[in-house]
Amino acid sequence: MISLMNGVVRSISSDRTVVEVGGVGLSVSITSNTSTQLNIGAPVQLFTSLVVREDSLTLFGFLDEESRSAFEMVQTVSGIGPKVALAILGAHTPQSLAAAIAQEDIKGIEKVPGIGRKGAQRLILELKGKITDFGGGDHKQIHQPIWREQLTSALISLGFTAKDSDAAINVVIAQYADSGVDAKNVDISELLKAALQSGRRS
Repeated sequence: MISLMNGVVRSISSDRTVVEVGGVGLSVSITSNTSTQLNIGAPVQLFTSLVVREDSLTLFGFLDEESRSAFEMVQTVSGIGPKVALAILGAHTPQSLAAAIAQEDIKGIEKVPGIGRKGAQRLILELKGKITDFGGGDHKQIHQPIWREQLTSALISLGFTAKDSDAAINVVIAQYADSGVDAKNVDISELLKAALQSGRRS
């Protein structure tokens, strides 16, 4: 599996780039957003996913690891192949996709070419529990710790949106950090109380 490449951009189109790696030009499928951030002759690092079919080998490239993870995860949904997955990542960042799924925003997802309403509903249904694997408030990490997932679920069940719960949790983490305490060592019930108070204040 080719999962990372460093090379020089040799050509760019809206959906494809050729990257020279070790004297070999590799054709990589990309989103139009990615293409606007590339420059011919400039070095580039792409996080890649290789899709193998009977009649083809296709490389898909992304500028960050979260986008590649999101691309691979949406393909686990029945009926979504790599082309539609790439279209999804062209219309959404991993974080906006995570928010759309967490909030069951069907309209926000069905605007993607090739998805449609039923596809959007299926995406939400099949990915709702897995979405924190590539989205969330802390973009520095791909996987959220279990305590944070539990706290997010509790807040959402109490009427918070995914965005508001994330903001409340970040406030609580900062408050504990100011006291020299790591939030992961605090009981979930205490974290929930603190998050509800910070949520009410905002």
